[in-house]
Amino acid sequence: MTKLRKMAGAAAAIVALLLVAPSSEAQVNKEQSGQATKLKADTKTNLPEAIKKPHRLILQVNSNEPAMMNLALNNASNVVQYYKDLGEKVSVEVVTFGPGLHMLREDTSPVKARIETLALSSPEISFKACGNTRENMSKAESKEIRLISEAKIVPSGVVRVMELQEQGWTYVKP
Repeated sequence: MTKLRKMAGAAAAIVALLLVAPSSEAQVNKEQSGQATKLKADTKTNLPEAIKKPHRLILQVNSNEPAMMNLALNNASNVVQYYKDLGEKVSVEVVTFGPGLHMLREDTSPVKARIETLALSSPEISFKACGNTRENMSKAESKEIRLISEAKIVPSGVVRVMELQEQGWTYVKP
């Protein structure tokens, strides 16, 4: 009988603990939530260098509007400066296609001098020109389309944007 009372007492104690104490899963979730809150409270700049991911931005230019081109250059410059100030790595790729190719054309770019200056001060910014657009412009104008020296040709501007997005780059169309 004493054994039975001890077992009943132990069972009652276990039931009481289960009712009062949170489940181990709830406790784990609570701890994880607390850790997540602490991690969110820490800024990225406090993370070890190995954990920080580089920031990567695609800026699409497909318009022959000088205001749009300047906006893209402003965005690129501001993003680079922001992350430089934080001591973090960043890459910005300006991808041009369609009428936006004029941004990188030697003969028609309204922002040629600005790109030259920006490229010298911010090597994190690169400029890509759509090969398809260049070829079509060459045919339409019956001449070779020369690009500024900062431009690199990619086979297709749209495909370049897609591939970078598939690699996790952030896409912005100014």
